[in-house]
Amino acid sequence: MRQRHDLIAASIRTVGTRRFSILAASVLTVICLLVPKPAQAVQYTITDLGTLGGSESYAYSINNNGQAVGYSNPAGSTVWHAFLYSGGVMKDLGTLGGTHSVATGINASGQVAGYSFPGITAFHAFRYSGGLMQDLGAPDRTESLAHGINVSGQVIGELDFPDGAVHPFLYSGGVMQDLGTLGGTVAHAYAINAGGQVVGDSTPAGSAYGHAFLYSGGVMQDLGTLGGRWSGALAINESGQVAGWSDITGSTGSHAFLYRDGVMQDMGTLGGTRSMAYGINANGQVVGRSYLAGSTTWHAFLYSGGAMLDLNDLVAADSGWRLSEARAINDLGQIIGTGTNPAGQRHAFLLTPVPEPATLSLLAIGGLAVKWRPKRRMR
Repeated sequence: MRQRHDLIAASIRTVGTRRFSILAASVLTVICLLVPKPAQAVQYTITDLGTLGGSESYAYSINNNGQAVGYSNPAGSTVWHAFLYSGGVMKDLGTLGGTHSVATGINASGQVAGYSFPGITAFHAFRYSGGLMQDLGAPDRTESLAHGINVSGQVIGELDFPDGAVHPFLYSGGVMQDLGTLGGTVAHAYAINAGGQVVGDSTPAGSAYGHAFLYSGGVMQDLGTLGGRWSGALAINESGQVAGWSDITGSTGSHAFLYRDGVMQDMGTLGGTRSMAYGINANGQVVGRSYLAGSTTWHAFLYSGGAMLDLNDLVAADSGWRLSEARAINDLGQIIGTGTNPAGQRHAFLLTPVPEPATLSLLAIGGLAVKWRPKRRMR
């Protein structure tokens, strides 16, 4: 009889626990539905990436691991060295033997692309991997500059010919391929995605004004403009969405654009006459810089949900920073760029989104629901 009572009691406890779990899940679901979206935009904490010992640093690219690259001057020097910022430490990547180097892109594996003097006065593109900086060369050319790298280690950039022509290149499998132009003599490649799609700008035949292009499947497509003469594509995500800048109709100013589904969309400005987009993530969020109304001072922006936001309004009011440009954004929403820190120095920065209060509350409630269980009744 005692055994039977124990079995019944165990069953009751099990049913009670299950009912509580179901109830907790239901409560969390209701809370998720009832808690209103915060009216204000996502806020950010700001991290000063520092320098290589000198007074200035500039950031260009960031991967989903939070590793960032750019360039900075070493202590007591006026030269520039490429850096890799990882785990809170800025590492000097050195040069190809000369004085200067600049890191412009980084992929998920931590491979870095950029350009450096190899002991001569012309820059050579490089790929940094496994602690070594590889010279990609510039055969029969005067100069090569790398601007981006994808997850496969493919590098894109530009080749400067002795006659003044400039062509974009794709470096893959040890071969540097000339991608050609839209018919003119000058073109630059600035970004590449995992699928090998490349974006940049090129002069069409008979024109002195560059147009944004998308290179895909061996074909270079002219993306046109926002009505003006010039445009340039500076970033592309894995979905093939493109961000950049373009002159607009009837104005001397240029606006940031987002190209998707075959349409070039004007993203506007922060109130001024100019804006430029530099980076885009998998979620279609775009970052760049813009003038404010009545000003020619650049402010870093985030374009998200159809609105352009001044990133200076999304950090603590007493931070002491002025964020002048945002260069890249990863899929976690982290943003890197350059601004003026509280000491008045030009430094690279990292912005990290602060979790929304509603999200934190739900996580806390969820943790309590998992941890708490009905106590066994004492007999």
